[in-house]
Amino acid sequence: MTRSSFCLGLGLAALAPLHAIAEDLDDSLLLDEITASASLTPVATNRTGATVETLDRDQIAAGGQNLGETLATLPGVTIAQNGGLGQTATLRIRGLSNGYIATRIDGMDFSDPSGTPTALQFGTLTPGLASRIEVLKGSQSALYGANAIGGVIDMTSWRPDRPGLSGRAEVEAGTYGTYSGTLSFGNMTDRGQIALTMSHVETHGFSARDGNRESDGFDQDLILLSAEFDATEQLTLGFSALYSDSKTDYDDNATDTSPVTASTETRKGVRVFAGFDIGTVENELAFAWTQTERGYDSPSWGRSSFTGKRRTLSYLGSTDLTEAARLSFGADWSEQEADLSSGNVDTESRAVFGELQYALSDAADLSFSLRHDDYSDFDNQTTGRLALAWRLEDDLILRAVLGTGYLTPSLYQLFDSAYGNPDLKPESSRSAELGLEKRFGRDGFVKATLFHTEIDDLIGYDDDTFVTKQVPGTTTSKGIELSARHALSQTAHIFGNYTYTDSRGSEGRSTNVPRHDLMLGIDTALGDRANARLTLQRSTDSVDSSGALDDYTLAGAMVSYALTDSSEAYLRVENLFNDDYQTFRGYNTSGRALYVGLRASF
Repeated sequence: MTRSSFCLGLGLAALAPLHAIAEDLDDSLLLDEITASASLTPVATNRTGATVETLDRDQIAAGGQNLGETLATLPGVTIAQNGGLGQTATLRIRGLSNGYIATRIDGMDFSDPSGTPTALQFGTLTPGLASRIEVLKGSQSALYGANAIGGVIDMTSWRPDRPGLSGRAEVEAGTYGTYSGTLSFGNMTDRGQIALTMSHVETHGFSARDGNRESDGFDQDLILLSAEFDATEQLTLGFSALYSDSKTDYDDNATDTSPVTASTETRKGVRVFAGFDIGTVENELAFAWTQTERGYDSPSWGRSSFTGKRRTLSYLGSTDLTEAARLSFGADWSEQEADLSSGNVDTESRAVFGELQYALSDAADLSFSLRHDDYSDFDNQTTGRLALAWRLEDDLILRAVLGTGYLTPSLYQLFDSAYGNPDLKPESSRSAELGLEKRFGRDGFVKATLFHTEIDDLIGYDDDTFVTKQVPGTTTSKGIELSARHALSQTAHIFGNYTYTDSRGSEGRSTNVPRHDLMLGIDTALGDRANARLTLQRSTDSVDSSGALDDYTLAGAMVSYALTDSSEAYLRVENLFNDDYQTFRGYNTSGRALYVGLRASF
């Protein structure tokens, strides 16, 4: 079975009573779960050395309208945002920001080649986008190529989970004039499936900038379509498509109240694939096209627009060499194109890659990955990853990973007429991690992971001219992730995670990276049909170029009630104690906010 077609079926389960996001914040600890992102082909999580966190569709839906903030409930993941929903957001994995994170949505890469850097804008991601999310941590360039130094976020949209017609509907309303609705439906047969998701989100919002009271709103329409069909016993055909269109009001400065100041973003993408068997080799051939269009209107700066496009043709094959060894191999071609204010520019690359997964014994699995990329505009890159999973006991796993990675300069950083530098070269990285996890039945676990990443040839900019340049020295991000869950009873759990991150370069500490990030919570049943959750999140010791940022503590609460076996109503309160805080200096965050909603499957 090929990687893509397998991904289509992951994370599909019937609607269950709502549970906490973080109560199951590491579903990947379940020893029989399969991950699609940790290797070139799907692998059981207890047989990979890589650290993978997962969010299922109920956890995603429970997290609110900002998908980036939901991701930030996971260990090692933080977010800093320039205001509310729709505003520019920087997501970090282990202290490394958007540009170091490879992203896939139904197998499509929506990182924007016209951006600075090439990255996905997490501020406009809403929960209707995904039904399952995997967060793979550490340098993964040997699997995913450029810009996967910090890790990979792999998102899969809703799929039917039983034969026949089925679906899911959600509506929500709340503070700041926020309304949203998502409808997913599809059909599954013994030969394939088709799924459609439509979502709309709108909010009047609050002022992005600290200093004025004008509201900065956001609205978005989203459509996702996917299908997969077994044409014969040896041939599977499929496709996925995405369209989203959003508008965000923003502030040029602290006194900007003009209704003209707004940005637009349109994402479009299509991926088609064919999976086929030739002898004992499973093969997949795929082509993907994605495009991101951004526009900005400002009374001060006028109109500016940017378009980034990406075309990728890929092949992946896999075969069992022996009962203990599986070989995966492939090649891809990719072209990136950007329409900048200075004109149209493009670059292309070719790659060959492979991975050997080998069972050293019944208790230990080793994987070795190697990739070589040939670029048209700078030196070729070769990266590797070695990962070990050693099951010391049935409920005790030791994980170890060594990897190298690289990040390429964006087309804007290379070729913009005002700020670009065509002499830039890729950043290079080395990373290591060592983890241990202990399970206590199915309701409890303790997990600890040490991580260390070094990056050379950092791409920065001149403080006076703002022209991009190579920064000398080595940037280091290191620390420890701790997470745990404990069953107080059959109906109540406590859970939490803590991450210590020390991230710094030649010019001092990395900005907007909290040194200490803590999340605690409790989830409990209230009778047969109701469920309640309380969470507490504490972020401390973060700095920016102006000095220390204020520490903050956020509390949240949620109560859900099962109306029937397949529907529920809920009440969610965010920032329960109305804490006044900022994740990015000079930009506001939400005060206390209340939301009510209905969710049903059919």
